[in-house]
Amino acid sequence: MARERVISAESRGPDEERANIALRPTRLSECIGQREVIEQLRIAIEAAARRGEPLEHILLDGPPGLGKTTLAHVIANEMGRGERIRVTSGPAIVKQSDLMSTLTNIETGDILFVDEIHRLSSVVEEFLYPAMEDFRVDYTLEGGIGGRTVNFRLNRFTLIGATTRAGMLTNAMRDRFGLRFHFNFYDVPDLTEILRRSALRLELTAAPDALDLLARRSRGTPRVANRLLRRARDYAEVRADGTLTAPVVEKALEVQQIDHLGLDDLDRAFLTALIRTYGGGPAGVEALAATLGQERDTLEDVVEPYLLQIGFVTRTRQGRCATPAAYAHFGIPYTRVDAALSEQSTDEGHLF
Repeated sequence: MARERVISAESRGPDEERANIALRPTRLSECIGQREVIEQLRIAIEAAARRGEPLEHILLDGPPGLGKTTLAHVIANEMGRGERIRVTSGPAIVKQSDLMSTLTNIETGDILFVDEIHRLSSVVEEFLYPAMEDFRVDYTLEGGIGGRTVNFRLNRFTLIGATTRAGMLTNAMRDRFGLRFHFNFYDVPDLTEILRRSALRLELTAAPDALDLLARRSRGTPRVANRLLRRARDYAEVRADGTLTAPVVEKALEVQQIDHLGLDDLDRAFLTALIRTYGGGPAGVEALAATLGQERDTLEDVVEPYLLQIGFVTRTRQGRCATPAAYAHFGIPYTRVDAALSEQSTDEGHLF
């Protein structure tokens, strides 16, 4: 069985989510980072409150682990609906009836949060259109020739959708969200502040340089930062005196096989295969997946995004290419000189 990746931004399920609840902000004033998003939301919430209306529907998109679910709960709290937020996900809604009970029992101003909204089936998505636009649904009570459709009026509510793949949403669904916000990776100072707050809530003594070190290896992602903080706490309690210092954190991360850039063994295997097996590229993702014994989706969704952000990999029409920075990280002389391929790179610039 493959070892779970400590630095993966994906949630590890309900147990981890419960552990994170105490570390999450509950009001906009407590949120760190994503300043443009927070400011625009603050204005929208205050304006809606002054008019006595529910918020417009909101779409939150960005990589996993950046706080989209957390912000949905914060919005509910700010609107005075913290206890009435309804939470579901795209994969959990298989058919129209899966939503009927929620929609017909929703009260004016309530929040419906749909995670992974890009994974809604086309049938359910089309069922939601009139609910979002006109606050009504047309539900078929019986199938076949004798089936009849009943129109249900709904109370005005706010749908908050979260997605890691905004490009997979249809234009029709995307256009029904009045407010759309994109989450960016966090910078080191913001992650350090998040870790400082988390350490206080965990009643953990941590030196500033230790928190800074953790922040630099957290891949710009709060979920990863908090996970590494808990791993470092465990190591400090077992192998040290319980206090987080820079040397203790270094040892803890060494045990987790996480290097100074936040790369783990799978990241390094990906880069090593690209450099040594495929001469730095270009190499197709299918070929890399076969070489590493991994699924294509794992490489595209879990491994590549961070390597692209830090400028270790580029995507070209011919395939993936390793950059000089990736060669330097492994101490390998860079011998590939292919300006044409570099110009064909289709990805955005570096994060750091």
